[in-house]
Amino acid sequence: MNKELQQSVTAQLANKRIVILGIGITGLSCARFLHRYKISFAVNDSRAMPISPGDFKHQFADNTLVLGHWDQALIAQADVLIVSPGIDIAESEIDKAISKHCDVIGDIELFCRLSDTPILAVTGSNGKSTVVSMLHYVGNDLGYCVQLGGNIGLPVLDQIDKVQADFIVLELSSFQLETVKSMKALAATVLNLSDDHLDRHKTLANYGAIKQSIYQNCTYAIFNCNDLATQPNAIYAQSSHLSFGIDPAQSGDFGLATVHDESYLMYGEQALCALAQLPLQGIHNALNYLAVLALGKSAGWDLNAMLASLMAFKGLAHRCEVIESNDGIRWVNDSKATNVGATLAAIEGLSPTLKGNKLILIAGGDGKGADFSPLSQALTQQVDYLITLGKDGRAIASLRADQQADKTTHVDSLSAAVALARTQAHLGDMVLLSPACASLDMFANYVERGVVFIKSVLMQKEGN
Repeated sequence: MNKELQQSVTAQLANKRIVILGIGITGLSCARFLHRYKISFAVNDSRAMPISPGDFKHQFADNTLVLGHWDQALIAQADVLIVSPGIDIAESEIDKAISKHCDVIGDIELFCRLSDTPILAVTGSNGKSTVVSMLHYVGNDLGYCVQLGGNIGLPVLDQIDKVQADFIVLELSSFQLETVKSMKALAATVLNLSDDHLDRHKTLANYGAIKQSIYQNCTYAIFNCNDLATQPNAIYAQSSHLSFGIDPAQSGDFGLATVHDESYLMYGEQALCALAQLPLQGIHNALNYLAVLALGKSAGWDLNAMLASLMAFKGLAHRCEVIESNDGIRWVNDSKATNVGATLAAIEGLSPTLKGNKLILIAGGDGKGADFSPLSQALTQQVDYLITLGKDGRAIASLRADQQADKTTHVDSLSAAVALARTQAHLGDMVLLSPACASLDMFANYVERGVVFIKSVLMQKEGN
């Protein structure tokens, strides 16, 4: 056990009344961490049976577990409240019980208070998982010891007492950022901003402010110059600013430019790599590459070595993932596109690669109260046939122009959507599953939705 970490944990948490809210993946990792360092705690979850009480007692001995409701008396007594990201502390039963002296934190905040590992922090509405996975891959490929955590991979408190890393790459959701106060990232970025989670955050302005908090006390603030909502507010003026975007770059920034009739990644006026040579296609992925290069450059990583490494990174499952169907149709699984911005990025990023072939889009699900109107122009001008499904599918279909009604169909299942798409697609056409919605009205999660899509594509092909 790390003695220095033990001393720090004891100094900060010993003799405190600690309550963990939620016993999902994050809550369990918090419980394991506290138990490992002999810190007493209680757990409260409003669900009836997220964990077996017997299993909890076996793992965590004499610590307290309360299930089935929010225990306001327990919450009111807490000196430290460690909140899982999926729990909204503004919920009245929780909010009115929290003492004004209570320290409300999450696992990321606790990690930041206890660890001095340099942090490369990434948030945004879309592309986070791709960017952090690239960054993690490249850093380790260059010979650094780089951990990956946050909203992806192993929870941070399960990694904190492992071998000292050179860097940790954190993917941070708005839910996680709500309880982060002490992070001093080496480099931080907001990749983009679009409507998402407004059922919890209420307004886009509030959501944007939460995302911007990632810049607090960072050394390098890296923003998307084509999305003004990502540009650090004046309160974050202490950081050095770098940018990336689709336009030619200023000296010291990253962008795109045409060189000998080809689009290139650029660092200032230095041409780095032709987009056509990169494994992941589309303008949205070009921006992801630029963000990775800017973050890595801030960490002192060599640009040429990063470019060589990026050539071997093949992308993430369920994120613009090409299905090897061998039927001449380009089936693309973008099930991870759970909001409007992600789908818009996929359409606008992939359309230029079609070269005259059709784009057939499958979209719909639970929109979580999002405004779908930003999709209107892309649906009208770039989508040749639209297939919708799920709770909000018809709301998406309504954005299409009236004269396109004969090229818009609502179906009851994803397998039916795939079957219909097959009748509309010809050699060279693309069928894109990019729902712009969460999956929970029809599936357990976006992964299950993506798996069903892949199976439907492959099974129907075998049946033909």
